[in-house]
Amino acid sequence: MLIKNQKTFWNFYAPVYNIFMGINKKSYQEMYQKIRKIILKKQVLEVATGTGLIARNTAKFAKKYIATDFSENMLYQAQKGNQLENLFFMQADACALPFEKNSFDVVIISNALHIMPNPEKALSEIARVLKTGGILIAPCLINQNINSSSLMLTKIFKTISGVTMANWNEKEYIQFLKNNRFHVKKKAVLKATMPLLYAEAVYR
Repeated sequence: MLIKNQKTFWNFYAPVYNIFMGINKKSYQEMYQKIRKIILKKQVLEVATGTGLIARNTAKFAKKYIATDFSENMLYQAQKGNQLENLFFMQADACALPFEKNSFDVVIISNALHIMPNPEKALSEIARVLKTGGILIAPCLINQNINSSSLMLTKIFKTISGVTMANWNEKEYIQFLKNNRFHVKKKAVLKATMPLLYAEAVYR
């Protein structure tokens, strides 16, 4: 089955998303630990939250955490059982964020830029809503030292979803962020089905 419309695909995929992401539970736990330290008592926006895995595992450390996604079904899954008073979910397009300039201390976008039709626009919007000196946390799956099983899963995903994926390696992804005026201050490659490049950057 080929699903060409991206929003339709993510709505369709939402109920089973966490099952597939469970494969990389260890690397995600490591990522959560890093994020918690950065967002402590800060105003945080997460773009493309999906089913809210990062939000629900880190938000309690923030002052306020707003998690957005353009998929209604992803947000439905994300909001299930949410009991955190400082965590709010809302529908929003990454390329047209409904927030004022200089609104957030930290913006998180995880595993999304490489599958967006216009990632440059998303970064432009993130830069707009970040406070001066604010931090972008932008983990991304990278095309580096991938085994044959992961390559096959990637091909199946692309075929079913119709999503065009950027095949960045570590150097290329860092350069992509730099080309959009985000300079990486801290990074780490976490072991996952596909290597997960954790990156913290500032806008210049």
